[in-house]
Amino acid sequence: MKALEGLDAALEHRVRLAIAVLLARHGEISFARFKQQLELTDGNLGAQLRKLEDVGYLALRRDFADRKPVTWYSLTDAGRAALERHLQALQHVIAQATGTPMA
Repeated sequence: MKALEGLDAALEHRVRLAIAVLLARHGEISFARFKQQLELTDGNLGAQLRKLEDVGYLALRRDFADRKPVTWYSLTDAGRAALERHLQALQHVIAQATGTPMA
């Protein structure tokens, strides 16, 4: 199925897709907020964030709040473009499955 070719392997995991969607909507999110939103362990969340960082989809910055380290994440331009392509591919897959023409 040609529509499947547009899917991005880095975004096929539900947690990584959720991370990218949340960042596209909110711009920047802290590790603690991701953990709360996605209800994941530190290890699982860290692994998923690292995979997105390794492919160049995430930028991070470290800061301090009340003398505690805080890591903030945002999408890179490449990450935003990859998410847009992935979501378009998903729309094509859905359209083919339902027989609905793409606009």
